[in-house]
Amino acid sequence: MQRSPALPQVKRPIPRRTPNASVLFGHLFLILYCALALFPIVLMIVNSFKDQLSIFGAPFALPNAKTFTLDGYKTLFEGANFGGYVLNSLLVTVTSLALILLTGSMASFALAEYRFRMSPLVALYLSLGIMVPIRLGTVGILNLAVGLHLVNTLWSLILVYVAQGLPLAVFVLTAFMRQLPKDLKEAARLDGASEYRIYGLTLPLIRPAVGAVMAISLIPVWNDLWFPLILAPGEKTKTIVLGASVFLGQYVNDYSAVLAALTLAILPAVLLYVLFSRQLISGLTEGAVK
Repeated sequence: MQRSPALPQVKRPIPRRTPNASVLFGHLFLILYCALALFPIVLMIVNSFKDQLSIFGAPFALPNAKTFTLDGYKTLFEGANFGGYVLNSLLVTVTSLALILLTGSMASFALAEYRFRMSPLVALYLSLGIMVPIRLGTVGILNLAVGLHLVNTLWSLILVYVAQGLPLAVFVLTAFMRQLPKDLKEAARLDGASEYRIYGLTLPLIRPAVGAVMAISLIPVWNDLWFPLILAPGEKTKTIVLGASVFLGQYVNDYSAVLAALTLAILPAVLLYVLFSRQLISGLTEGAVK
């Protein structure tokens, strides 16, 4: 018998899904909302590079050869120590985030890995910090800082921000660490790895949660005005937000300098948040899926 020749396979085109009206409306609404939220920020940054007459004469126009000026930034750095304010904010923010992640991840590893009698109470005690605002203890914190001679030092702010961000960090990281497979940690123990080594091996596995904690903890630390005004109001320890608020009171009529001060106050926080936004979204969505 002769075999019949094989028929050539015809590739069927994959049908394309056309987005429905609800999806298009949702995207359009998000785009409009994003443009509405970003418009004041862009307008502020653009007008910070223009002279005062152009700010009021053509506030929506881009700076050109006639209107472009850096007088606002020159006034900013000549009339105040804004470089030092930015450096203080960076030191406080970076150190606080590093300590929050270090202590929070170690506490989360202990709560997720070891079972002891008081572990539920310890977890509940740390979770209470999410519900109770730390500003309620301002008087006690100030008395403690005076007793430890930490007033007008950056360490007073760092310790307060670590205590403020630690409960949320422990809550989020513990939930992720409990979802890690125990076989990996048991295999590492059989190979002779120490507990500190196992702890270090778990950190890359919870990278989305670490990024989410960093992004959530970043904005309250950078934008805080309450504790810098109370604990570190000295000229050498002012943060960018406190320095900008004092500067705005002195140069309220110089709008070029005011817009320049506001731009420098928010721009680093926006850039840092954009860098960690992907990790934030990844951490939130991965936790939701799991």
